[in-house]
Amino acid sequence: MSDDTDWTGGCLCGKRRYRFRRPPSTAGYCHCSMCRRATGGPFAFLVRVDEAALEWTASRPAVYRSSPIAERGFCPDCGSPLFLRYDDDGRIRLTGGSLDHPELIRPQYHYGVESRLPWMDCGQGLREEETRERF
Repeated sequence: MSDDTDWTGGCLCGKRRYRFRRPPSTAGYCHCSMCRRATGGPFAFLVRVDEAALEWTASRPAVYRSSPIAERGFCPDCGSPLFLRYDDDGRIRLTGGSLDHPELIRPQYHYGVESRLPWMDCGQGLREEETRERF
């Protein structure tokens, strides 16, 4: 990942767009049931960036509180999930599929492995961590 890359992304309909100029700090798979349900997939691919480096270049997404400790952003027009933001954290986790060029980012870890579906076999050999939050 190059420091001079202009990272861009957005929702399916194009009404919500973003840009960040610094490379992501990390990226990984989250297998927790909340992320699975929020994205509609067997896991979420999340790309962590400093929120101060993120700029919404089109309309801002809608936001809802998804747990006692986090909120999620989405496009209210097309429904695309766009981010996960923990309270009191200066970083935001963008959905990797919303990037214009997700192929430029390589996952580095698995989170929520206690909830990983038994048939999921992507990213073998990456660092694994169980979910710390319990509600």
